[in-house]
Amino acid sequence: MKRYCLALDLKDDEALIKEYEAYHQKVWPGILQSIQEAGIEQMEIYRVSNRLLMIMETNDRFNFEKKGEADAENKMVQDWEALMWKYQQAIPGSKPGEKWRMMKKIFELPHPNPRLNDSVGQASP
Repeated sequence: MKRYCLALDLKDDEALIKEYEAYHQKVWPGILQSIQEAGIEQMEIYRVSNRLLMIMETNDRFNFEKKGEADAENKMVQDWEALMWKYQQAIPGSKPGEKWRMMKKIFELPHPNPRLNDSVGQASP
């Protein structure tokens, strides 16, 4: 299983943000189906202000290029994307037409070391 984190901005307009969130409370069934058929097993979107963070967990058959090709041939996905673009805007530094941008992981909490002494945070002898 792989995890991807992507970022995108919404237009900084409270009314539009509320509409965007309402659509995501009732995502069209065909959109959910296209996501799952692509090999995306879990997807979450978080928001702070007008910045979005999407976390996707995918199985081994997921591929961004294949998902893009399938989406280009799916009228419902194209309609959804056109509708969502009413609310979205590219984050700074995006290329023309680029929407969700891959985020770079810069930190991961290390797994606990069983040799560490919990009370003082030092290695056990």
